[in-house]
Amino acid sequence: MSSRHHDSAQGNDQNESTDETLHQGKGRPTPKRREAEARNQRPLIPNDRKEAKARARSEREKARLGMAAGDDRFLPAKEKGPQKRLIRDYVDARWSLGEFMLPVMIIVIVLTFIREPMIVTIYTVGLWVFVAALLIDSFVIGRKARKIAADRFGKDEVEKGLGVYAAMRAIQMRGMRLPKPAVKRGEFDPNRRL
Repeated sequence: MSSRHHDSAQGNDQNESTDETLHQGKGRPTPKRREAEARNQRPLIPNDRKEAKARARSEREKARLGMAAGDDRFLPAKEKGPQKRLIRDYVDARWSLGEFMLPVMIIVIVLTFIREPMIVTIYTVGLWVFVAALLIDSFVIGRKARKIAADRFGKDEVEKGLGVYAAMRAIQMRGMRLPKPAVKRGEFDPNRRL
């Protein structure tokens, strides 16, 4: 038997099997449009609004508490991971000039109401000195944070932006940081298990 004749014999078998599958029905009649629409119809709003509100409120509260506690499941993507946790602990365990930025700015705003030239000169120069010191402090914090992460995780594994992340967290007042600080001042251990 030639290969061409053999192939055509197989082709006939395939055609017969596909003909059989084409003629097989689904075993039930097609539903009427009215029946299909009735089956798909459901309320656009939940039946019990109070229950839905209460459930949504409890989920939001759970997420808020989880984020405040530093639970990775509830943190935004920019806050997740062991490197970010290490940097948060480093920043939270030290004092930084950034923590005093908001109180200093409030004092400067109050001092702007005084029109005495000598006082204006003093607080203007003082503000610029404070800003320069704040920038230097932020730079040092960022560099140190990257070094700590490189020592702990390896130089090639350090995430981009860790220095800026550390500097931004250091500028916030300690009580306003989210996730909340997990370590007390002076208790940073770079080898602590995360």
